[in-house]
Amino acid sequence: DIVFGVKSFEGNPDIMHPVYGTHYGMYEPSCGVTNLMLSWGHDEYMYWVLKENGCTIPEEGLNIIRFHSCYPWHNKRAYSHFETPEDLKMLEWVREFQTFDLYSKGDAIPDINVLKPYYQSLLDKYNVGGKLRW
Repeated sequence: DIVFGVKSFEGNPDIMHPVYGTHYGMYEPSCGVTNLMLSWGHDEYMYWVLKENGCTIPEEGLNIIRFHSCYPWHNKRAYSHFETPEDLKMLEWVREFQTFDLYSKGDAIPDINVLKPYYQSLLDKYNVGGKLRW
């Protein structure tokens, strides 16, 4: 259930902690995947940058950004004991996004001048076309 495997966490005292080392840890059953504290990475960072800058992408889209790399959850079904019905809906969207995300990169270097107007229009549409607080 852990991204890098149990072996990489052997030295972490939380593994044997009477609360943190249990199946539910510090959480309640069905508390919601969005309420879990996951490892901080570029997906979580981008989610919060967008949220804190007033981005108007619907929450479903923001959650795709936030959780699309959380393979233990959406691919291996870890953490399902924390899910709510809303998380199951989000899971469908995250899995759908995976079909466009993985292996979708090409070898050709894109022409930024051709792409910029399209992406600028999306930034403007979702209220992140100006300066952002990072």
